[in-house]
Amino acid sequence: MNTRNIVATAVTLAALAFAPVVRAQAPAGLTTGPVRITSTLPAGSGPDTIARVVAEKLQAKWERPVVVDPKPGGAGVVAINAMKNAPPTGNDLVVADVGNLSINPLIFKKLSYDPDKELVPVAVLYKTAFFVTVGADSPFKTLKDLLQAANGKTRPLSYGSNAVGGPIHLFSARLEHAVGANMMHVPYKETSQLYAAVSTGEVDWAYGSIATAGPLARAGKLRFLAVADVARSPALPDVPTLEEAGGPQGISTLSWVALMAPRGTPAGTVDGINKAVNEALSHPDARDRLNTFGFIASPGPAQQVADLMKSDRARYAEVLRHVKVSID
Repeated sequence: MNTRNIVATAVTLAALAFAPVVRAQAPAGLTTGPVRITSTLPAGSGPDTIARVVAEKLQAKWERPVVVDPKPGGAGVVAINAMKNAPPTGNDLVVADVGNLSINPLIFKKLSYDPDKELVPVAVLYKTAFFVTVGADSPFKTLKDLLQAANGKTRPLSYGSNAVGGPIHLFSARLEHAVGANMMHVPYKETSQLYAAVSTGEVDWAYGSIATAGPLARAGKLRFLAVADVARSPALPDVPTLEEAGGPQGISTLSWVALMAPRGTPAGTVDGINKAVNEALSHPDARDRLNTFGFIASPGPAQQVADLMKSDRARYAEVLRHVKVSID
């Protein structure tokens, strides 16, 4: 190497040594402080797990703390009220589901938050479908068995839910109405109590997801008869859809969980967070965790959340014409 090349190489290396390090930029509007993601869902649940996976990716990308703070209770009211009045910088977000954003405004006489006026859609974390679930020793071996018994004259069938007016309750009531049956609703305080009751035959059936009912199904205590969706679940391809199993057409229990920000959060900030969340969910390890729970990634713009809120509110309003639910 001649002298000229040596000098040129040295100059280049010196320039690189003093060049500013290019770091991943956080979305415009975020302050230099940590990002807090409050959650309406309990610690250790499937949604909580996915929120923490996303938080981990965002923390690495933005090089600042991103923490998940579960505040379950009050049908989402506790967590949303804790976040809604935060400064609209994007540093405070909340994880909420279809019940918090589409159903609560329909059933609460006095809801302490307005999801349309006080919250801003950011991104869908995932979607998931629910399965008609019975105990492993249930006499109902197929969906047809269950529906025939529901329309029989021996006794009314019972179905369980984890909350009056919650998605599982209204999912079930919609199926009940679609088949023209008269079933008994039995609400439980905890999701774990609900599926334990199904496994012992205390209630005849309930809707359950892979995340909530899957552990008892894998333990041989529950069986999935059908999935209430337009297509079979990639996670359980051997389980037929409601229609394939002889049930009514057009019944879907697709639920979703989304990330929301306080009102006034700038569109540019929302767009930046949205892109970062979609990127986080595309990582292989995030995909693996989603698949574990039977969750389906649904990348898209923030408008996707607003569209889901509107369409599901109309869908549940129709269900509530037949099921009278009102909460003070």
